[in-house]
Amino acid sequence: MKTKLLAAVASIAMIGGTAQSQDVIEMTSAFGQNLPILGTAAVDFVSKVNAISSDVEFEHYDPGKLVPTLEALDAVSNGSVDAAYATSGYWQGKINAASLFAAVPFGPEAGEFMGWILYDDGAKYWQQMYDDNGYNVVATPCGVIAPETSGWFKKEINTVEDLKGLNMRFFGLGAKAMQKLGVSTSLLGASDIFPALERGAIDATEFSMPRIDARLGFHEIAKYNYFPGWHQPSTLFELLINRDVWDGLDEMAQEQIKVACLANITTNLAEGEATNYAAMVDNVENNGVIIKQWSPEMLDAFEGAWNEVAAELAADDPFFQEVWADLQDYRGGYKTWSQNIYLPRSR
Repeated sequence: MKTKLLAAVASIAMIGGTAQSQDVIEMTSAFGQNLPILGTAAVDFVSKVNAISSDVEFEHYDPGKLVPTLEALDAVSNGSVDAAYATSGYWQGKINAASLFAAVPFGPEAGEFMGWILYDDGAKYWQQMYDDNGYNVVATPCGVIAPETSGWFKKEINTVEDLKGLNMRFFGLGAKAMQKLGVSTSLLGASDIFPALERGAIDATEFSMPRIDARLGFHEIAKYNYFPGWHQPSTLFELLINRDVWDGLDEMAQEQIKVACLANITTNLAEGEATNYAAMVDNVENNGVIIKQWSPEMLDAFEGAWNEVAAELAADDPFFQEVWADLQDYRGGYKTWSQNIYLPRSR
């Protein structure tokens, strides 16, 4: 973390003849700011925290400017980068439980998920995961989006047999379920997906919500867009700050960061809910997209594959098992509320 005088960026504020300084935190984002909702969330967070804090200033950097996206956790931990705005699902290859704090197949939607994180045990386990694995970071929940699409396919998918042999970009725990069904999966960054589709390296992809996917142009190559997004009913995002940097901040600056993240969660979710339907309409009317709903039989196959994955991960990893059991216990209690208060849905 660097310290710079306000005179470097604004007028000098003099108190008793001394210039006031701010702690400057350089933050890499996992998503380019050209991406609506996903990428702009990190920019919005920086605007929020810089507007309310006189003691700390964040500087936003797009993916690759400071460090490649998939290297951000290690970079923040070892101090080569001060902070990162990301999703823990990107660390699935390093920590089995990472995606339990990002997106859970057939798991909680945004409101339920945030309840577990903020008012149950979720945030405690989130930080414990990094501590137990030796990462020198402080994790703060800092964004959430509503369900994603289930993916973009070059051909219509009607049965599990149609999935077998496909090469598909897929994220997190859902990728493990797709592998159970014969799909070869890979995790690609946003900018790498379209070229991979174009040259035939992958046959299908999932990435995010319709408005975000539209910016990446998947509809130009893959015309079949499937719903619902069973693999990501909601997705959480985190602000990772190097622990030494965090400990060097005073308590007020730490609280300002937390408040800015809570505000970011609100606007991040609301923007996604408010703007995705227009992208779906545009896809159908102007881009030739065919919107499809998975059949009950296909959803049963996805859920069955996921249940196998969850059981295997819980059997092999005590921490995954503990967190998974806690989440399931919370969801069991939440069901008492949700089944009685909400209007019934088709599934």
